[in-house]
Amino acid sequence: MVHALSNVSLAFPAGVLSLVMGPSGSGKTTLLSVLGCLLKPQSGSVLVNGKDVTPLTEDERTRIRREQIGFIFQSFRLFKSLTAIENVVLALEIAGADKQVARSKAELLLEKVKLSTKKHLKPDELSGGEKQRVAIARALLREPKIILADEPTASLDSQAGELITRILHDIAEERQCTVVIVSHDERLRVFAKKIIGLRDGQVVED
Repeated sequence: MVHALSNVSLAFPAGVLSLVMGPSGSGKTTLLSVLGCLLKPQSGSVLVNGKDVTPLTEDERTRIRREQIGFIFQSFRLFKSLTAIENVVLALEIAGADKQVARSKAELLLEKVKLSTKKHLKPDELSGGEKQRVAIARALLREPKIILADEPTASLDSQAGELITRILHDIAEERQCTVVIVSHDERLRVFAKKIIGLRDGQVVED
């Protein structure tokens, strides 16, 4: 049997950007899935803001994901038929929030990620870096205490990748939330206060 992760014991502090690095197949995405309550480990415990989520039911873990964790993906996962601001507000509207309140929060977040002038554009009218900034705004809308980003700069050029990483770094400090980026992009090291190296499912750098 091959273990995706083995004897991994890690803590990710609030207020700093943590970076998980390693080659393909090292266990990076599996680790992020465990941290995000998407996968339940076969042994050991996972604590989210001090609460052991390992014994929880799928519905309970879903509620934690919805209320406490924001996800950012390499592929952006935006709805092509919606504008930037509509993509951001959608999650709150589905949760039953007041439409005007949701839109006001979305306006502020798009301004924070320097996209207020492009809020009415659809994804096909945005660059890769701009799409990722929309995805960041969407992830922040519910004010999660944890932000998990899976290869957020992989498809971006150097300038766009640096801007995305700087935004996530600043969010960690300003909101005192936990930001974990999984990446093999060495350029991100300069922004990270904590760096984890994985190889073959084991921690080789911490």
